[in-house]
Amino acid sequence: MRFPMVWILIILAALLAALSLRGEGERARYWRERAGARRGGEWPRATVIVPVKGEEEGLRENLASLARLDYPDYELIVVSRRAEDVPRGVTPERARLIHAGEGDGETGGKIVNLLAAVRAARKESEVFAFADSDGRVPVGWLRALAAALDEEHVGAATGYRWHLPHPVDLPSLLRSVWNAVIVDGMGPPGEPRFCWGGAMAVRRDTFERLNIPGWWRGAVSDDYRLSEAVRRAGMRIRFAPGAMVATLDHTEGMEFLGWITRQMRITRFYAPGLWGAALAAHVVYCAAMAGAGWLLWGGSWAAGVALGWQLGTGMWKGWRRVANARAVMGEYDGWFRRWGWAHVALAPVGTWLWLYGCAAAGLSNRIRWRGGAYRLKRLSAVGTKQ
Repeated sequence: MRFPMVWILIILAALLAALSLRGEGERARYWRERAGARRGGEWPRATVIVPVKGEEEGLRENLASLARLDYPDYELIVVSRRAEDVPRGVTPERARLIHAGEGDGETGGKIVNLLAAVRAARKESEVFAFADSDGRVPVGWLRALAAALDEEHVGAATGYRWHLPHPVDLPSLLRSVWNAVIVDGMGPPGEPRFCWGGAMAVRRDTFERLNIPGWWRGAVSDDYRLSEAVRRAGMRIRFAPGAMVATLDHTEGMEFLGWITRQMRITRFYAPGLWGAALAAHVVYCAAMAGAGWLLWGGSWAAGVALGWQLGTGMWKGWRRVANARAVMGEYDGWFRRWGWAHVALAPVGTWLWLYGCAAAGLSNRIRWRGGAYRLKRLSAVGTKQ
């Protein structure tokens, strides 16, 4: 064979593509069945916490969505480092606004805010739920998270986001395609390896027993650290499709590339196994794609079949992601009908963007986030309280 190494990569990529199709039927059923929260008995009292850092697109509407949740008993805390971080007129009437101060200089600004809000939460709340200010939640968001927490051996519940820019531009659409890949790891056949901080909930007694404030101190990532604490305690993370969040803002080309680099750089330090697996897989995928294209140009019909298989499976999975999201995000059905095709047609581009983000993440340990500059470092585990 003229190019054995190229063919080894092509065959490996084809096998990885085939393996990625496992459990798609089970995943689709899970999304459909979990679209609404089902739970017997009374709902636990909850505190919803959302940190704010300055003006951003749709902020007033995003906070308003958290103030009108269909949930019997919850308080809403909007928290910022300083008073000037919250624009005038955006805080809902039912929300309690608190200011965290400057923190210890080692801990990320978002975590400083979260710790202050947890300390200020009412004593009777049994669940802490965390949201991001750039997301718009459905009315059943908190019910979905609380219902997932009620399952056996579950330490934390999580939703995820779907970028739905309107009007649409290419960088924002590519961000939607890139980001949607992550939902494949959220539901069956496996369980989530991590929570997403914009839709994350934990019971108060679990939060205190696992000493989550100890895990957070000195960290930049709230969700990865909480996830590690839960997993080390032998507890499960449960995905709640009914807690999917719509992100309606826009991005620009260089901002988008910086954003995916930051996401993967944080992953590299807080979940190095996930980053390493993603990097290795996308090196194989992209090298095989390029190699098959080269051989196809040279007249190899077998390379064309292999390339078609790799591209076809990726595009089919993009279509399945859209179908799953539509099952739980009905109010945005018009967006999916108009723009869902992009998650199919642009799936190959998304593969190369994943390679870029994973590779760029390895070039530095510094990030800029919400106006702050941070030097990332790996942190050791924190012992649980006895």
